[in-house]
Amino acid sequence: MDMQVQVIPPIGLGTFDLQGRAGLEAMNSAIGAGYRHFDTAQSYGTEENVGKAIRRSGIDRREFFITTKITAANLGRIERSLDESLQVMGLDYVDMALIHWPAPDNDPPVCNYIGDLARAQDRRKTRMIGVSNFTRRLVDEAIYEIGGGRLATNQFERHVFLQNRKLARHCRDADILVTAYMPLARGGLDESSDMKRIARKHGATPEQIGLAWLMEMGSVVIPKSANPDRQVVNLAARDVRLDERDMAVIAGLDCGRRYIDPEWGPTWD
Repeated sequence: MDMQVQVIPPIGLGTFDLQGRAGLEAMNSAIGAGYRHFDTAQSYGTEENVGKAIRRSGIDRREFFITTKITAANLGRIERSLDESLQVMGLDYVDMALIHWPAPDNDPPVCNYIGDLARAQDRRKTRMIGVSNFTRRLVDEAIYEIGGGRLATNQFERHVFLQNRKLARHCRDADILVTAYMPLARGGLDESSDMKRIARKHGATPEQIGLAWLMEMGSVVIPKSANPDRQVVNLAARDVRLDERDMAVIAGLDCGRRYIDPEWGPTWD
């Protein structure tokens, strides 16, 4: 396996809830539409489908970028759980392995497990490593333990209504790419008259505008859709170009609306 630095494709398919035959069909249609970046997790129950979809496509494995996320229950057995994920997917490696959530109440603390993730990369089980749902403080703790330049991304909720600028800036300053999940705000972009107006201006949909804004802000986006037509529409957001006025209007939509905030999650700042 070539361990050279790999660029993360700017748009991928989120696979949460894409289970069973219908989920596999959704992944097959996404590959047909041109998706080569798939985001799964140990807790999603979709790793097997991701592996099947890659094999059935007949496309070289190296053309795909596969991310999986290690659940908090496996923080004491990171490498072994990653081996199990690879076995489920039928893959020799993943392109990105993330800590899905920091441990509830920071128990165990980041220093107890982040080194194990780095060792999994050293042992060529994943090309890149990163974290998900880490606050600025937790990002700094991880960097302190394994050094700068190791974490490739921090994946967290980000959309026009939750722009998370402080955390995004903190990651950028540390050369950590932001991956935005929930980028379509659970379908809420259609509720905004500003988003609809910008969409009409560009002959696009509000969802495309939301994705284009995130990519313009330097984020990778992983929208989930099982609908083949919507998959195509979302992928076409790569071609939308927003101007300064569009960006200024969207900046004003930030209202801190968070959709994913479990009680055992980190304290956001």
